[in-house]
Amino acid sequence: MSFTFEQYRRSADYILDRLGGFAPKIAMILGSGLGELGDTVENPIVIPYGDIPHFRASTAPGHKGQFVFGTLEGKSVAVMQGRMHHYEGYSYEEVSYAVRVLRLLGCETLIVTNAAGCVRTDWQAGELMLITDHIKMFSESPLRGENIPEFGVRFPDASKLYTPALREVAKEVAREQGITLREGVYFYCYGPQYETPAEIRAARILGGDAVGMSTAPEVIVAAHCGMQVLGFTLLSNMAAGILDQPLSEQEVLDAGRAARAQFSGLVRGCLARM
Repeated sequence: MSFTFEQYRRSADYILDRLGGFAPKIAMILGSGLGELGDTVENPIVIPYGDIPHFRASTAPGHKGQFVFGTLEGKSVAVMQGRMHHYEGYSYEEVSYAVRVLRLLGCETLIVTNAAGCVRTDWQAGELMLITDHIKMFSESPLRGENIPEFGVRFPDASKLYTPALREVAKEVAREQGITLREGVYFYCYGPQYETPAEIRAARILGGDAVGMSTAPEVIVAAHCGMQVLGFTLLSNMAAGILDQPLSEQEVLDAGRAARAQFSGLVRGCLARM
């Protein structure tokens, strides 16, 4: 389906009414097993997605499906505890709908996180990866259809989707905290089935370092409407075919819990410098 600017505006106005004057500047989308950071927001205002006009539900495991607005590290934030995925049956426009609403709320920066399979055989499951770029060649764009000029141009540049200056901040924070922060390319696949060993080999040949089922659509839309973007991946498991064992969603959730303190410290450190 196709949304109009008026529908985005209606969603934003509903949220603004609930916020009572609070104005978030930094948005965060927290992926599988990583949503607990939203529970630490100070003076929280919680709005379930189901309350917001034109919003869709988040049904993936480990996704609460709600906004948390408030303060974190002294910054006014809008935290999404859970996202929408194409594999849930949503169009890419529906998957990325919230990003445009966040822009209308006044958010200038987007921090995205996800849990993904590690494609590199010389890296370890449980490590964090700073996203430098992504590959999304085999599916339609979330910008497909009539352009909405209030958000951006018809043919946006995609050479620096992940803001270089923010990546430098993340690397500096990681060094100070003693965190091994890999840098790599996120390879987007549709899901919900995990990738085959052959697909992982193809991703490696094409330049992917981690493979997952989210993030790329939201980042494309964020860049289109002028937001700066910082992206992190939790390498929750070794991708298909690397180890002789089946993949499971429980493995992803367990990895998120194990990395909670390290991930939280890294994101908080970055927030403090924005």
